[in-house]
Amino acid sequence: TGWDAVVQLMTLMLGFYITCVIFVFGVLGALLWVVARVSIFKLVRYLAREYLLIVATSSSESALPRLIAKMEHLGVDRSTAGVVVPTGYSFNLDGTAIYLTMASLFIADAMGKPLSVGEQISLLVFMMIASKGAAGVTGAGLAVLAGGLQSHRPDLLDGVGLIVGIDRFMSEARAVTNF
Repeated sequence: TGWDAVVQLMTLMLGFYITCVIFVFGVLGALLWVVARVSIFKLVRYLAREYLLIVATSSSESALPRLIAKMEHLGVDRSTAGVVVPTGYSFNLDGTAIYLTMASLFIADAMGKPLSVGEQISLLVFMMIASKGAAGVTGAGLAVLAGGLQSHRPDLLDGVGLIVGIDRFMSEARAVTNF
């Protein structure tokens, strides 16, 4: 309670933001460079306006039409962009998977009921699969988190209320990472 709770929530948010940045620029940026010889920084600069739209709506879905148009402008065939981009939006939700896993670990720790290594791995696998349907609706990540905790550790379900206050800020980072 009190300031200590605020500090812990800020630590979770900062840890989540840092993890997303490392994932996007470290992992995805390296893959983009190795596979296509494209700089992640140039791509981010090219898609800058879409990021503003995503942050404003907390949903990467709002930028889908503009992303397809920009991919076509870069020379990607219309049929390829029309299939690959929406499929990626449905099945490549890394930001949501990172959020669900970190939030679960935070809740377990905050409630004094840490997860065993086996529980962490099974929850990670479940959250990676469950995250696939969470991007279509802003705020759905919280519902998926509650469902995942209910199925793995029902005693942690009440802990979802601990992060409701910061979910909007985490949702913005989730959406940008998913994009």
